[in-house]
Amino acid sequence: MDKETMEEILIFQKKEITDRQIYLNLARLSKDPENKKILTKIARDEDRHYDFWKTHSQKNVKPDLFKINFYTSLARILGLVFAVKLMEMGEENAQNAYAKFVKKFPHVKELISDENKHQLKTITLIHEQFLKYAGSLVLGLNDALVELTGVLAGLTFALQNAQLIAVAGFITGFAASLSMAASEYLSTKTENINNKNALRASFYTGAIYLIVVLLLISPYLFLSNIYLSLFFTLLIGFAVIVVFCYYVSVARGTSFKKQVLEMSLISFGVALISFTLGLILRSFVKIDV
Repeated sequence: MDKETMEEILIFQKKEITDRQIYLNLARLSKDPENKKILTKIARDEDRHYDFWKTHSQKNVKPDLFKINFYTSLARILGLVFAVKLMEMGEENAQNAYAKFVKKFPHVKELISDENKHQLKTITLIHEQFLKYAGSLVLGLNDALVELTGVLAGLTFALQNAQLIAVAGFITGFAASLSMAASEYLSTKTENINNKNALRASFYTGAIYLIVVLLLISPYLFLSNIYLSLFFTLLIGFAVIVVFCYYVSVARGTSFKKQVLEMSLISFGVALISFTLGLILRSFVKIDV
């Protein structure tokens, strides 16, 4: 066996033994019996793949501890589904790499088939409480971004005082977060979709709303230049959109670009309209702060 082939096989071994340990860790973290069963089965497959490559290399390979700890921690913080889906996103590259060895080792076809099955199995990993309330999170996030970017943009031109804008923005945002939480509670309780807990749904909606409010008003608390504050507010708003859309796109398998574009256009479109309205009102009403 040539040196290049041996190096690639050792890389495959390392990947398989690493993935095996990650899936075992995720299985231990899972509280859902079905999820635990699926993840344990995938771990066994990865172990079998490792043994296959080992028969050709005749060498033992240690797992990547950093990768194991990274995905295990990710699952603890952002949820099991997110960690698993993020892992499976790299499986296409692995399958392409394996495909090069089909002629040399015909059994590789079975490994590729297993990897395809793993991707299908992870689609069924929907038994996670956090994702059940993703709709409530999206509601709180969307509403906070659209309303607060609009309010702060309008107040920036209307009041032209950073501290006043921050206070007015916080009061508006706090009241709106309570209103949104109450509305989500009543809506969930009435519709009773997916056996969602109404209290938990309202908490997620209100909490994410308030967090976004605090993030958006923060530039006005630390900067005296109101236009620079508005710029950073919009920048923070865009960053929140990107992070959240990435999470949802990975966990739910939706289009990341489409979600970012849609949320950005709505949020910043409202901000532009509100900014213009604030300018017009200041000119007509002659506000002097």
